Amino acid sequence: MILRDDLKVIAQRIPHQSRVLDLGCGDGSLIKWLELKKECKCYGVEISADKVLQCVEKKVNVIQADIEEGLSILDNNKFDVVVLSQALQATLKTEIVLKKISELGHTVILSIPNFGYWKVRIKLLLFGEMPVTKTLPNTWYNTPNLHMCTIKDLFNFCDEKKINIKKVVGVNEDKISSIKKGNLEIKNLFSKLGIFLIG
Repeated sequence: MILRDDLKVIAQRIPHQSRVLDLGCGDGSLIKWLELKKECKCYGVEISADKVLQCVEKKVNVIQADIEEGLSILDNNKFDVVVLSQALQATLKTEIVLKKISELGHTVILSIPNFGYWKVRIKLLLFGEMPVTKTLPNTWYNTPNLHMCTIKDLFNFCDEKKINIKKVVGVNEDKISSIKKGNLEIKNLFSKLGIFLIG
């Protein structure tokens, strides 16, 4: 089973036999991988009926719901890890979503496509067009993204809102690197994706 670049990094950071909630779980690939390779007990939440069907075909535990409105059904549950991969930018009430998912899990792992990546900046600067890349594959008119943010934006947001950042890594193809305040500018420029462990 092949995982997307950010999901590979996320999967490595989830301990064996964890109780995992994957929000915006897509086709359930990460959940299936964690169940098979790390003996995790996993649940998914996904809004797309087609993706839910793919999860069911993989025999993945999934609930069809909007992560902004439908998480109240999980109120009495606590997970070791909550994953929100490349979906934060598609939420309308981002701050409320972050607060809610922080209450559901001991550790939260977020991944975002980095709008601060140098190729994205060049496309916008030189050609005056919204960029289309591997990590930002949709055009301006059909993108699910409501908020485009950079690694630096999310880092500063967590700092401002007193959200405890345990670790941040930048991902560029199969290379990962640690991000701290001291190297934030350069890593923001050269990372396609950002992965945040918060708790």
